[in-house]
Amino acid sequence: MGGAVSAGEDNDDLIDNLKEAQYIRTERVEQAFRAIDRAEYYLEAYRENAYKDLAWKHGNIHLSAPCIYSEVMEALKLQPGLTFLNLGSGTGYLSTMVGLILGPFGINHGVELHADVVEYARQKLDTFVKNSDSFDKFEFCEPVFVVGNCLEVTSDNLQYDRVYCGAGVQKDHENYMKIFLKVGGILVMPMEDQLTQIIRTGQNTWETKNILAVSFAPLIQPSRTDSLKSDNVGLPSASVRCLQDLARIYIRRNLRNLINQEIQARGIPPRAPPKRKRKKLRRRRIDTYVFVGNQLIPQPFDSDEDDKMEEGNREEEEEEEEEKEISEGLKQEESTPSLLRERIMSLPLPESLKAYLTYYRQK
Repeated sequence: MGGAVSAGEDNDDLIDNLKEAQYIRTERVEQAFRAIDRAEYYLEAYRENAYKDLAWKHGNIHLSAPCIYSEVMEALKLQPGLTFLNLGSGTGYLSTMVGLILGPFGINHGVELHADVVEYARQKLDTFVKNSDSFDKFEFCEPVFVVGNCLEVTSDNLQYDRVYCGAGVQKDHENYMKIFLKVGGILVMPMEDQLTQIIRTGQNTWETKNILAVSFAPLIQPSRTDSLKSDNVGLPSASVRCLQDLARIYIRRNLRNLINQEIQARGIPPRAPPKRKRKKLRRRRIDTYVFVGNQLIPQPFDSDEDDKMEEGNREEEEEEEEEKEISEGLKQEESTPSLLRERIMSLPLPESLKAYLTYYRQK
């Protein structure tokens, strides 16, 4: 499933295409997509396909097409502080983007059938926290993943504000999925070849809307051997953050706010990411040819159209120069060290505490 938008040259280019096609419609969703490079969730040998609007699967590892994730993120209507359950959490790509919106006081849980995929997701999450340039720009709700079949989750677990299922749900399991949802919550799942949004409007009332025609592999049914087991899948507990963790959150938040105030006081507006221009084919002037005897001789053809083409070529040359400047600006922006990290490292604190405040990041 996918192929709804053109392939991008990089992650930002892919997001530009998704915005242009109206799959990404809100700033909050756009920021989350730009912060997480989709290629980081591909195996190294397959990254050349990361910015195509196509699903990808290798063994048990699977990523849906970008246009599907875009519609899911928009349909979930995420807000800071909400609770989220991802059934079939896979690589953790979607859960990590969701965590950037939920912030530190949300809950972000995932259930994945395959143990090797859960391990892969945890590795990718660790890489994002320790190495991503985007991490210091957000307050993050770190996903917690557990191994198990999402059709065997114990019924006494907490309910969530937002729920997504990443595999095809049979109509017979619709009510089972609804159990996880709080009143006022939103459930998004593929059902009967439609990406479906279900809003719980009351204890026993629901609003259902079809969003997009899709094709998903169905949920894997528990085997008879599994059904004989007494231990069902338990979701992570909704634990309260410790004081040390809360202190880190508020110290980082206050420092980030202080940095922004200082930037505004200097009269420097927040710098938006430079727009990446699409390359255009250069128009070329074509001479006419005439036969003189047996010879073919080029004959310049002067017209208003030629003048327009020459003017167009000059504009395109100017655009190419602008593109070079944008490219240099992007490189400079990427190499700029984190102001938050710099401020933390300048504090008169023990090195061990500075490391804790930076989440032990090396950059």
